[in-house]
Amino acid sequence: MARAVLLDVDGTLADTNHLHVVTWWEAFRQAGHQVQMHDIHRSVGLSSTDLIDHLLGDDRDRDKDQELSAAHTTLYGTYFDRLPALDGARDLLHALADRGWTLVLATSAGGPELEALRRTIDADDVIAGVASADDVEEAKPAPDPVHRGLELADVVAERAVFVGDTVWDMQAATNAEVRAIALLSGGIPRGDLEAAGAATVYSDPAELLAQLDTSLLVQMEHDD
Repeated sequence: MARAVLLDVDGTLADTNHLHVVTWWEAFRQAGHQVQMHDIHRSVGLSSTDLIDHLLGDDRDRDKDQELSAAHTTLYGTYFDRLPALDGARDLLHALADRGWTLVLATSAGGPELEALRRTIDADDVIAGVASADDVEEAKPAPDPVHRGLELADVVAERAVFVGDTVWDMQAATNAEVRAIALLSGGIPRGDLEAAGAATVYSDPAELLAQLDTSLLVQMEHDD
């Protein structure tokens, strides 16, 4: 029977969360909003619309949301040619593919940003599909991206694992009844990830790869 690993990208496979923090901070500053970087960091992983809503609340001028999002896209786009992959990311994907797992990316990124991230990861040869922000009605923490990933992999929830780095990732997986593995590489504390539903937590892709033989993933292989 098929089984799948659904993976977030920012903070999970690419070391980009802090770039998002800085570029969102600058976008807010240019629009006249003083938003703490700590608060922005905790919001990374949400869609642009949800992130703005989460940070500015209901009292804002919603007519300015598109300008804010466009400013962030422009600022973040200056890094597209040098986004860094996390240590072990590409090797982890290839190791999982070699073990028979179907790999699907489930990310809030879309368009040119997603293309840049895929170039950074450099593993298109083992990625079976992508559930992006362009493919779902609601982004994480709604289960829509996870449900779409399951459709692309053609597996049921019990046959999948989600790997991510944010509370929103863990909540999306939990809402879709998919077991979740969390990575600390996005900068979110272990306790917060576990409280949001993480079954196990690793430092980064390299540590998950090094401990693959004792991981939840291999436990599922043995259940086949």
